[in-house]
Amino acid sequence: MILCVADVLDAEQLAALRRDLDEDSHFRDGRETAGWHARQVKANQQADGQAPVVRQWSERLGEAIRRHPLFQMAARPARMTPVRFSRYRSGMHYGNHVDDPVMGGATPVRTDLSFTLFLEAPEDYDGGELVTDTTAGEQRYKLPAGAMILYPSSTLHRVEPVTRGQRRVAIGWVQSQVRDPAAREILFDLDTARRGLFEREGKSETFDLMSKSLANLQRMWVEV
Repeated sequence: MILCVADVLDAEQLAALRRDLDEDSHFRDGRETAGWHARQVKANQQADGQAPVVRQWSERLGEAIRRHPLFQMAARPARMTPVRFSRYRSGMHYGNHVDDPVMGGATPVRTDLSFTLFLEAPEDYDGGELVTDTTAGEQRYKLPAGAMILYPSSTLHRVEPVTRGQRRVAIGWVQSQVRDPAAREILFDLDTARRGLFEREGKSETFDLMSKSLANLQRMWVEV
């Protein structure tokens, strides 16, 4: 399941974050955080997570993502890596790769899900599409500023070269309470249907049965 989540950040938050990321000294060669094989295809810049302003935004944005109800329903997060910030200027790109299965150093996270939160308006830069390689073929994503795509970390993907402007994004990885992606999708669909039913009919016998089934499926599949 690949899911696009709108309005994770509002216009005021985006403007403040972009201003703080305008300082060039915050960014380093992105290859420093890539595996040995990914370094061959990675050409971007990554914000220094030790810089105080970057660390503050990482924590603030991580909390905003964790609180988003659609993210909670789809990811059912157990743990997350700290949010990172990447920058692509003209000519920069990231070739085909699969994210590492475990990240986080001293506090390892199994990477079940990856996310990319777009920080620039799509009309402000050319190129830079996130391309996922799925059984349905290649899918291209270039979302509005403040929107996020959530996708399985097992997905082969790339970032197309930027040819004008700059592409800035926030990225991170999630270990889900539900390891099986098919089970996560069933829970997401059932929860979505349950909420829709409640909006139409309120608390009913059917709603209670759906809620019971959702809770019991989670008992079968959740790892805590």
